[in-house]
Amino acid sequence: MSATYIIFIVVTGVSMLLLMVLKFKLSAFISLLITSIFVGILAGMPLSQITTSIQQGMGGTLGFVATVVGLGAIFGQMLESSGGAKSLAHYLLKKFGKSKASWALMLTGFIVGIPIFLDVGLIILIPIVYALTRDTKHSILYYAIPLLAGLAVTHAMVPPTPGPMAVSEILGVDMGWVVLWGIIIGFPTAVIAGPVFGSFIAKKIYIPAPEEITETNPEIIDASGKLPSFGIIALIISTPLLLILMSTLIGVGVKSGAFEKNLLTEILTFIGHPFTALIIATLLSIRLCISRKMSRQTILDLSTKALGPAGIIILVTGAGGVLKQILVDSGIGKMLAESIAESSIPIILLAWTLSALVRIAQGSATVAMITAAGIMAPILPAFNLDQPNIALIVIAIASGATILSHVNDSGFWIVSKYLGMNEKQTLQSWTIMETIIAVCGLIFTLLASALI
Repeated sequence: MSATYIIFIVVTGVSMLLLMVLKFKLSAFISLLITSIFVGILAGMPLSQITTSIQQGMGGTLGFVATVVGLGAIFGQMLESSGGAKSLAHYLLKKFGKSKASWALMLTGFIVGIPIFLDVGLIILIPIVYALTRDTKHSILYYAIPLLAGLAVTHAMVPPTPGPMAVSEILGVDMGWVVLWGIIIGFPTAVIAGPVFGSFIAKKIYIPAPEEITETNPEIIDASGKLPSFGIIALIISTPLLLILMSTLIGVGVKSGAFEKNLLTEILTFIGHPFTALIIATLLSIRLCISRKMSRQTILDLSTKALGPAGIIILVTGAGGVLKQILVDSGIGKMLAESIAESSIPIILLAWTLSALVRIAQGSATVAMITAAGIMAPILPAFNLDQPNIALIVIAIASGATILSHVNDSGFWIVSKYLGMNEKQTLQSWTIMETIIAVCGLIFTLLASALI
């Protein structure tokens, strides 16, 4: 196959995926599977091999992803229902004071966005934004944009949220490096897109606090009426991150000869594996709910509820693994890698661009990340990248998938509703904020790549 035909196959496959999702409203799961079969046929694969690749791609990806996404969903649900997000917000607002409340909200979002979905975090914390807006007479954007920036950055870049978890597995990178780079690159990105941009846009667009939007309160307060302590919530959220980082650093130390491989290092590495780390964190979050007088039946019901959205993400990720396997087994991935290696396109920029294009076209950040990861996975071996550099590819894909949220993204409408904005105001604030995150994420990722 010529390089031109290979590029034609990839472009046609992505176009077909977008057509099915946008025009025919097929689910991303079915669309990715059909696209994978279509790509395999165009590449000349025997039909029997295509079905084998589907099975291998789905099974190989879900063995890891189903476990971590399921555990992560329950972990986040327990923290959400215990009132942990509001506890963090109240503590940080008290420490920062009203004059720096936008920074406190950004930091709250940055922490809360790790275990909890962006829309859920916004719904839980929006009453605090309303109260601050009424008290200070600022535009609601002064407080809401920093909160949203914090939530958006870590939800896209820092495991154990499903997106970076899934991309990490498809690209075969150690999760600890993704956590580390996600925090290092994500924090300055959140500062620029949050307090800095929020202060600017609040002067351009004045929006008062809207009427309270009543929702079912997800928090269950204990008998004393108090929220859980900041220290407990911070400890629970940091536990899986620290354990995963510990495992990664020990692995690096053993490989370099700094640590001797023995029973202790094996035990610590095992404890820091994402499976074990998330089991420990989930058990701690369940223990928190028990201590707050939740019944065991309530905890079981909350766990079951959490697995609903997780199931969709798991299946979409599995279908992304199928696309990757088809590209590998057909030989397209290897030939595409050779073509790219001969060009001057930086691999990070390519990963970011693929993700950004799919995101802009169809709206879902998850689908954009999975599609880009499926295309990039068979390309990476040709570049002989080490684990830290592959982790930067994950961050580049996550950044690209954040760009230009507009009317085809459910997050656009959730933000519009809760902040009381029309479409134009949402485009001027939320959409620009998301694009700042995407561009800053790319710039900082390129800088980090140049330094290591």
